[in-house]
Amino acid sequence: MRSPDFPIAIIGAGFAGIGTAIQLKKAGILSFTIFERASEIGGTWRDNTYPGCACDVPSQVYSFSFEPNPNWSRGFSEAPEIQQYLLDCVEKHKLRPHLRLDTAIREARFDEAEGIWTLTTDCGETVTARVVISGVGGLVDPSLPDIKGIQSFTGELFHTARWEHEIDLTGKNVAVIGTGASAVQVVPAIAPEVNKLTVFQRTAAWVMPKGDRVIPEKVKARFRRFPWLQRWVRSLMFAFSEFLGFFIILHSPLSKLPERVSLKHLKQSVPDPGTRAKLRPKFEFGCKRMLISDDYWSTFARDNVELVTDSIEEIRADGIETGDGTQHPVDSIILATGFAVGLAAAPFPIAGKNGLSLNDAWSKGAVAYKGMTVSGFPNWFIIMGPNTGPGHTSVLVYTEAQIHYILQAVKKIIGDDLKYVDVKQRVQDTYNEGIQGRMKYTSWSAGGCNSWYLSEDGSNHALFPGLASEYVMRARRFVPSEYHLVK
Repeated sequence: MRSPDFPIAIIGAGFAGIGTAIQLKKAGILSFTIFERASEIGGTWRDNTYPGCACDVPSQVYSFSFEPNPNWSRGFSEAPEIQQYLLDCVEKHKLRPHLRLDTAIREARFDEAEGIWTLTTDCGETVTARVVISGVGGLVDPSLPDIKGIQSFTGELFHTARWEHEIDLTGKNVAVIGTGASAVQVVPAIAPEVNKLTVFQRTAAWVMPKGDRVIPEKVKARFRRFPWLQRWVRSLMFAFSEFLGFFIILHSPLSKLPERVSLKHLKQSVPDPGTRAKLRPKFEFGCKRMLISDDYWSTFARDNVELVTDSIEEIRADGIETGDGTQHPVDSIILATGFAVGLAAAPFPIAGKNGLSLNDAWSKGAVAYKGMTVSGFPNWFIIMGPNTGPGHTSVLVYTEAQIHYILQAVKKIIGDDLKYVDVKQRVQDTYNEGIQGRMKYTSWSAGGCNSWYLSEDGSNHALFPGLASEYVMRARRFVPSEYHLVK
């Protein structure tokens, strides 16, 4: 299938955008352009270069099923290796001619009469597309904390996602604010080189042992010689993560089992009972993101590492003051405060049919049919949209399912010479009512914690309330009758 007169815009050149481009090209659809605001591809793995940065999903699962890599060096790949994997995918599939780097999309508007999207770039240029596939991702823009006096700090202050590599932390007094997925990696990595490391914790998190290992050369050789063996290992790992899903997703007594595993890990890692008590979570396992690390908790047994659980009152010119009045003098502050996920808003102004704003359509919460299409926004497809995040396994399982679904839709539009497809409002509403109805049975809603998963009203528009295999089955087929098909 060739479509020289059917322009497709892909926004974002991370895993979602690159994976979509590969599959479009395999299908013979070559009229696509990938718009990337940065000067290189990679998304999360391009931007996060802090010490210790690695994936918390096994390498064999955190890669495209259609592009296996038999040469992963570790069980859990480090960031540079994942970035190189994506770069290799781009070169192998000759995607460079389709890339427009340093080009951010600032606005999108749909012309219903023509069935065309007009995209405006950051330099004022306008481009048109018949189909837009948004793969902007959620782990892109750092979330900066609103702490009194943060602008007055005269030392070095930066976010983990914007690591200042020219700054040498050796021998300095360093503060890390935050104890989430980035902190559990960066804290053990920098602790041996700094004079003193003070970690400010607002909420303790459940941490499971990682069990990371170097993959022996003989195993890599077998994967190269017998590709089926690597596929088998990947399938086993995915099946195990699906099994764990029952313990993580559901609000049930099942959560007690991983809690016991985590508490055993805590006891083995931290000898001091007082420190252990501070690090022990007070909510149900799974309610917040599960963290994995072999050396995070044990870092707090070091003489030069201090855990502070009192709230931060103010950042001063030379340090941090906590609510109990204690002054913590520091030379450098590292913000491990996560990302502005932006689940409640469009990434930029998007106007669909009749000028309807996506922000207005999402005024009561971000919703989409199967997380991919929104009624009133024809031919606009979202990868990893509302309620498609995993709480227990690789995000790429969901991403690949969505790419497969979107490719079917694009083939339908081209094959039947349609102007556009637009999901029916009734179909979208019924689907999302079912999704939200299941949330009350999940640990995220009933586990006794507040997390970035939840909106201000307590609803969850981030995660899928089921196993990845269920989502894959739901997204396996594009059903034309669920859409308005307009010629």
